[in-house]
Amino acid sequence: MSYSKDIAEFYRSVSFQELIKKADETCRLYYGDKVFLRGLIEFSNYCLMDCLYCGIRKNNNSIHRYRLTEEDILKIINNGYEYGLKTFVLQSGEDNEWNTSRLCRMIEMIKREYGEEIALTLSCGTRSKQEYKNLKTAGCNRYLIRFETSDAKLHRQLRNGLTLKSRINALYALKELGFETGSGFMTGLPGETDKTLCDNIILAQQLELDMIGIGPFIPHPETPLAGAALHSITLTQKMTAHIRLALPLANIPATTAAGSIDSEGREKMLAAGANVLMPNLTPVEYKKDYLLYPGKICLEETGFQCIGCLAMRVQSVGKQLDYSRGDSISFLNRISNTSKIHTAASSEKNNTCGTDIQKG
Repeated sequence: MSYSKDIAEFYRSVSFQELIKKADETCRLYYGDKVFLRGLIEFSNYCLMDCLYCGIRKNNNSIHRYRLTEEDILKIINNGYEYGLKTFVLQSGEDNEWNTSRLCRMIEMIKREYGEEIALTLSCGTRSKQEYKNLKTAGCNRYLIRFETSDAKLHRQLRNGLTLKSRINALYALKELGFETGSGFMTGLPGETDKTLCDNIILAQQLELDMIGIGPFIPHPETPLAGAALHSITLTQKMTAHIRLALPLANIPATTAAGSIDSEGREKMLAAGANVLMPNLTPVEYKKDYLLYPGKICLEETGFQCIGCLAMRVQSVGKQLDYSRGDSISFLNRISNTSKIHTAASSEKNNTCGTDIQKG
């Protein structure tokens, strides 16, 4: 289906049950019953941004700020690796103390120890293309930067002046540099319409994303959107299913936010086409301070305790945990095609050189 042409009609006409069924079938067609694990490390809750919906926004003075050290992060990754994890997601606010140079040094330290046996994902906000290039050179494999909404006006309003265009330009820069590129959006934002939701799907498809995270908007009491409405999990399920059909080869997480508004939220996301889970490996003493939204689950448990619980939840929807790197099929196809193009170009150049020599 070409979502850019047909999404509005399909969005209106398909029944919820049919949509979920098609999304689940599509996910199983490409990924079988695998659910990839990513170890999440929230290493700093300092942030220069003042997004209206976010609990760690710069102007929230009531939270305790923290930063993990390189040694803290390496210890967590070592414990995760010994547990069997092969992918780690390092997430922070936009923190000047964790500048690109420091991130590069940390990535190099990790890669010296584990090489390409593990994949590293960063989610540290908007940076310049040169900075992204430096991170890639240091060994970063993946980068996640959510656009949150495709409505440019709403984006500027909710993100306190930050433009949607700057976010999209960053995503294209990441793809050009060879990152496995992730983005995503929230459902149920104040001011959102059905057209916004359709346009979210279209934008994700136009960007040809490798990873798409979709989570419900949850109003935080210490933000300007404290009094906004909270929607049910159904809307998030619906959008997850649409994204699976629009980008069948992408990795899609069953987000913690979904599990925070519904006790079976992650199972419902997995049944709607999601194929990734991210147990939170952040030390328990800091988890409560990285509250992007209230009611976040698993704050009193270690990530490794959560994995045992997740295994049972995954089995309940007929799937099983997979500890491999779990690169998305879309990314693997892209780098394979790029390699073929480079090989063909090199072969053509060599043939041309040979011909010239013979003529000479």
